[in-house]
Amino acid sequence: FLVDMRGEVRTRLREHPDLRPLDQDLLRLLSAWFDVGFLELRRITWDTSAALLEKLIAYEAVHEIQSWQDLKNRLADDRRCFAFFHPNMPDEPLIFVEVALVNGIAENVQTLLDESAPRGDPATADTAIFYSISNCQPGLAGVSFGNFLIKRVASELSQSLPRLKTFATLSPIPGFSRWLKSRLAEHAASGEEHELFDESEAQWLADLDPQGSADSALQRLIADAPLWAHGAEEASGVEERLGSILMRLCSQYLTSTTEGTRKRALDPVAHFHLSNGARVERINWYGDRSRRGLEQSTGMMVNYLYKLSDIEKNHEAYKDSGRIIYSSAVRKLLRT
Repeated sequence: FLVDMRGEVRTRLREHPDLRPLDQDLLRLLSAWFDVGFLELRRITWDTSAALLEKLIAYEAVHEIQSWQDLKNRLADDRRCFAFFHPNMPDEPLIFVEVALVNGIAENVQTLLDESAPRGDPATADTAIFYSISNCQPGLAGVSFGNFLIKRVASELSQSLPRLKTFATLSPIPGFSRWLKSRLAEHAASGEEHELFDESEAQWLADLDPQGSADSALQRLIADAPLWAHGAEEASGVEERLGSILMRLCSQYLTSTTEGTRKRALDPVAHFHLSNGARVERINWYGDRSRRGLEQSTGMMVNYLYKLSDIEKNHEAYKDSGRIIYSSAVRKLLRT
């Protein structure tokens, strides 16, 4: 009842800010009641009740489940799905994570979710890819489950599948396109020399739009993402050069922090994983060719690596000073 009540309160905060004290009181109460020590980690399989499986379809927030066959594929032998439950809400998942057991770090979510792809053998997999984490209860917004869920699942998988050596995500970059468009608009308004592109990049972009500028050319290319992302003939030759520019800009975005004393990553998903002790491992061009992926990140995705021996020190570096830990591959992108 209280979870649903807070969920309803939160929908009215914008119109009724006087409800904010009630919202905060409920948050404190629910944070105590839903302490991670009280939660049960449960694996969800195709044999789980249909009622609960229907809830997974409804609650999936990252990569929409298209059909029952799609869900069955996500619960196959080379996949895992785990959820946290509370004893007083045994039929309501609080948060769930979907995992693919593969060899090597995955770089494309469509390939990962391809229903026609051959099944892998979980016993020989060396990598666990966390590709979707969905919070299920709006009334529990602000109650931290995700960091504990990932660590618990990594521990569980390490014990049951000892060949697993790598734990990483394949994550969206929801704020990149918005950030890039804002930067381009700021530059166009200032009229100053361009800081986003080097000389050769600016010239290449300007040549694509002789009547405009490098800024307008890139904005047009972003708007035309469905063409070049799906191999349209009129976009031939654009992808490779455009990809190098956008991946470099994305590396800047993912390694930048907000101003002020309490620095945090600009991207909300990055903030979540960095807070948990992960590092920015690899940016994947064409990681997500869905309409949503093209709109929010020009089709790019990112891997965050959870190296179990480094989680605590990475977490402390980010928490104490806002320092973002990233791989040599990302460092190379920043230098190009």
